[in-house]
Amino acid sequence: MQPSAVPELAHTHARPIHWVATATALAGVVALSSVLGPDAATAAAPAPGPQTKSAPAHIAPPDPAAVEFPLECGPVKAVVKKKASGDLDGDGRPETVAVVHCDAPMGTPPDGVYVLTRAAGGGAPRVVATLADPKDRTNVDDFGVRDGEVTAVLLGYSSADVPSCCPDVREGVKWHWENGTFVRSAPSGARTV
Repeated sequence: MQPSAVPELAHTHARPIHWVATATALAGVVALSSVLGPDAATAAAPAPGPQTKSAPAHIAPPDPAAVEFPLECGPVKAVVKKKASGDLDGDGRPETVAVVHCDAPMGTPPDGVYVLTRAAGGGAPRVVATLADPKDRTNVDDFGVRDGEVTAVLLGYSSADVPSCCPDVREGVKWHWENGTFVRSAPSGARTV
């Protein structure tokens, strides 16, 4: 073993007084940082236009099972195919968007997309908007609620001659709340499948 060229360092053999001094210094730093602490966080000014707020945790979104949908299903029931919730109008209370169709034993029944809300004082949920009407013969392929917008991919038909089994039009759409109503836009445009 080769001997070290550097003489033994004094700090390699700490005495109890060194530990007391280190602990005292550390306690002083912690105490000083808690007194001085960071400044309070400040938020940037909100962007102009409608604002989406997070709904308080104690407010449950409307339940589609408690709603009568405006569908003519005859002897079969209406079925909720998909649902998503979020604050769409910026009032701090969540709305639920439901994709609903008649529970037909055969074929592909068209979907309706409905917005549900509940009065400020509670009460039963109710349908307040129809975003996609089943009379338009569309089906919802992809669907979600995010950042105050409802997004969907609608599958439809270019003409009445196209069989119901085989939609030939695919359209990506969005709805957002603006001036007291839902406004539809088609960011990706309609495409033939």
